[in-house]
Amino acid sequence: DEYQWKGPFYFIQGADPQFGLMKAWAVGDTNNEDDEWGEEIKLAEQAVQAINKLNPKPKFFVLCGDLIHGMPGTQWRKDQEQDLKNVLKNTDQDIPLVFVSGNHDIGNTPTRETIENYCKNWGDDYFSFWVGGVFFLVLNSQLYFDSSKCPELKQAQDVWLNEQLAVAEKRKCKHIIVFQHIPLFLRKPDEDHDYFNLENSVRQEIMEKFHKAGVKAVFSGHYHRNAGGSYRGLEMVVSSAIGCQLGEDTHGLRVVVVTDEKIVHRYYSLNELSSQGIDKELLDMLAKQN
Repeated sequence: DEYQWKGPFYFIQGADPQFGLMKAWAVGDTNNEDDEWGEEIKLAEQAVQAINKLNPKPKFFVLCGDLIHGMPGTQWRKDQEQDLKNVLKNTDQDIPLVFVSGNHDIGNTPTRETIENYCKNWGDDYFSFWVGGVFFLVLNSQLYFDSSKCPELKQAQDVWLNEQLAVAEKRKCKHIIVFQHIPLFLRKPDEDHDYFNLENSVRQEIMEKFHKAGVKAVFSGHYHRNAGGSYRGLEMVVSSAIGCQLGEDTHGLRVVVVTDEKIVHRYYSLNELSSQGIDKELLDMLAKQN
């Protein structure tokens, strides 16, 4: 049923609720001081409440990684995961949740074990799904960042991705949209590699693959600031965090409208989305029947 285009729809993208980072960042010890996350709980609750009030309802709510701050094997991790699940349980039952793995969820250098633990808790680390003729791909970007401890898992994702892109071509989908935690790039496709983007040669290979397959947009988090750019018609959208802000942006969510021709998105602060909802311009796009 979902292979068919049925007219415009929208979804909500959030990133980095990262329970525990705000205190760790304030204290200046991001490795150990994440033993409090009351502030993040409130922000995540506000995000869920804002989403539940929206009318019409979004097709789904995707969280682009760093669900919690505690790295694999650290002390507060289990409690952080449980508290986030308790908040997310209150999401309207008609709004599916989509989870993307981040570096804090599976480790900067993931292993088979850390990925298996993530999958037990949150679902597969990469998968695809269809909504109204649009093909969505969720990727484990950590395998592109450092797969030295599980090279066979990176290879498996690569094989799978090629198969999926072939399926998309055969099915003549309306658009292809990708979700991953780490951005390909922040502003320019040829910018230098650092902690917040993918290494240049890896990035180039993925961008070319996406471009050839006709991927329209990649949505990610990780940067805790809004950013983005484009590469040969492929838009890179970097959304700031629900949780800790590292720049000048506000705690927020991105509303993404998918129309026949294009993908239009806008970042809202949680306060704005709670109090005013989606603005008229985007609602008008949703109301247009193709």
